[in-house]
Amino acid sequence: MNQATAADGTRIHYDVLGEGEPLLLLNGQALDLEMWDGVREELARSHRVVRMDFRGTGGSDAPLDEPYSLDLFARDALAVLDDLGIERAHVHGFSMGGKVAQALAHAAPERVGALVLGATAPGGQNEVPRAHSSTVALRKAATEEGRGLIAELFYTPGWAADHPDTVDRILPRGPMRALRLHFAASTSYDGWDLLPEIVSPTLVVHGEDDALTPVGNAELLAVRIPGAELLVLPGLRHGYVHEGAPKATEAVLDFLARHPIGA
Repeated sequence: MNQATAADGTRIHYDVLGEGEPLLLLNGQALDLEMWDGVREELARSHRVVRMDFRGTGGSDAPLDEPYSLDLFARDALAVLDDLGIERAHVHGFSMGGKVAQALAHAAPERVGALVLGATAPGGQNEVPRAHSSTVALRKAATEEGRGLIAELFYTPGWAADHPDTVDRILPRGPMRALRLHFAASTSYDGWDLLPEIVSPTLVVHGEDDALTPVGNAELLAVRIPGAELLVLPGLRHGYVHEGAPKATEAVLDFLARHPIGA
C-alpha cells in the first residue's frame, strides 16, 4: 500500500496509474479514491493519475480528536505529491474535492498546473445553497434509505438502476465520526476571496440538473476565477463524471492538453 505521511504523522493512502503529466484526483465528501473507478483508467491513457484517500476515509488514517479542514486536506495532498517526487501536477477536484482543489491552487500555485473544478462551489455566504432535502439525504447517506436518496441526487434513475456498482462507490466510506468531520470541513469552507487570486488555467464542469450543488455555483466560479472556462452538461446531475462519460472525460483531457505543465 502506498502511503505518504502528513506533517502531523497521519498516513495518507494513494495509488498511481499511467504515464505522462501527473494528474491528481480529489474525491467528494466522505468518499474514497474508488469513486474514480472507470474514470481514472481513461485519464491514465495520457496522464500519470494519482488518487488519494482523504484522512478519515479508505486506507488513510482517521484521527478523530481534532477538526478537519479543507486547508488540511490540501496539505495532505501536497504530502502525497512530495512522496512521489512530483513538483507540479494538474488537479481535478470533484464536489468537496473541488473546494480542496481551490484551496490547494491558492496556497501552492507553483505546485498546480491546470485546474478542473467539478460539481463544486465557492463556499461561504455566496454559495448557491442546496435544498434542505438534499442536506438531509447527505446526513442519511450511510443508511439503506440514504443509498436511494444519494443515488437520485447523483444520477438519473435509469442510469443508477443500470450501474449499481457505481452507486455503491459514491456512498460514504469511513468511521461515522470521520464522516461528520468531513461534512463540517466542507460546509465551513469559504473560498470566495481566494478565487480571484487563482492563477492556474481553470475549467469548471457541472451537471445542469445538479440539486446537490446547484449549477449556479459553477457560474459563480467561472466568473470569479480569472480566465476560467465553463462547461455545463445538459440533463446530468451531481455525478456527471460517471454518467457523463465519455464526453466529460474527453473535455477534461482536451483542456489539460491545451494547458501542458511545461508551457
